[in-house]
Amino acid sequence: MPSNQTPLGALPARFRRQRVLIVGCGDVGLRTAGQLGAPKSQRVRLMALTSSPERLRLLRACGITPLQGNLDDAASLQRLAGIAHRVIHLAPPPTDRRGESQRDPRSLALVRALRLRTPPQALVYGSTTGVYGDCGGLFVHETRTVNPHTPRAQRRVDAEHLMRFLGRSGVRVSLLRIPGIYAPDREGGTPRERLLKGTPVLVSKEDVYTNHIHANDLARACAAALWRGKPQRVVNVSDDTDLKMGDYFDLAASLFGLPKPPRISRGDANTALPLMLLSFMSESRRLDNTRMKQELRLKLLYPHVRDGLSPQGQLI
Repeated sequence: MPSNQTPLGALPARFRRQRVLIVGCGDVGLRTAGQLGAPKSQRVRLMALTSSPERLRLLRACGITPLQGNLDDAASLQRLAGIAHRVIHLAPPPTDRRGESQRDPRSLALVRALRLRTPPQALVYGSTTGVYGDCGGLFVHETRTVNPHTPRAQRRVDAEHLMRFLGRSGVRVSLLRIPGIYAPDREGGTPRERLLKGTPVLVSKEDVYTNHIHANDLARACAAALWRGKPQRVVNVSDDTDLKMGDYFDLAASLFGLPKPPRISRGDANTALPLMLLSFMSESRRLDNTRMKQELRLKLLYPHVRDGLSPQGQLI
């Protein structure tokens, strides 16, 4: 340890709590803060970066110290240098309006700021399972080579590379690859609205496998990785559901008491559905979540989407 650093155990008691910084403290970030014990925890002091003055009161009410800064303004991030022992990075890359850039300047600005002084001990980055691309419905392990098909997934791969670079500074980096997030108390967190619109799904023989994670289980995974994640490790954060997309919406329709969505061919979908939705219908994979269960020691509260969407569930 450099001579100008004081061992944590030698500090006065009020300074011994681990300082945790959440970057991208939206719905999942707030749920993660709750898992870490805000506002009563004696284990951590929670901070969150925000560029919105309107969120200051909400963050404080959740026991989180707000730090004003903007990932799109690198100069505003200098105050983050050396401020936290652990960091949770949940901010998405920007939507590039100038073209199809494969870079994530926000993650680059954050990494540069964290390296200005003593880097954090650990960092958890929330990536996406879209980095795998289409896998033809095969089971996907974390060792599979990434093959992103969309610009947004390519920017996530760039962010993962930046986090690995930060790991060379001695930071224990955990890369969480996250599929579709749902929760009844999350805005847009159930398929109900899509079912009410009658948006079609693909016929079974042309359908794709999709993956899901309840927002509360994701928050628990973020908190667990902060303390238990192995160095420079990728972890799939997904539940145990094994369903094609159409079957998922059929199940949801049954649980909500709504009509099942119509089925159409892929050829008809190419003309009837928006490009964003078509992109999700073009990738099929089933995630292996063994690492999540064994290394993070996470026991899912909602192992199947049926558990999280059911009217008998705790959150409905």
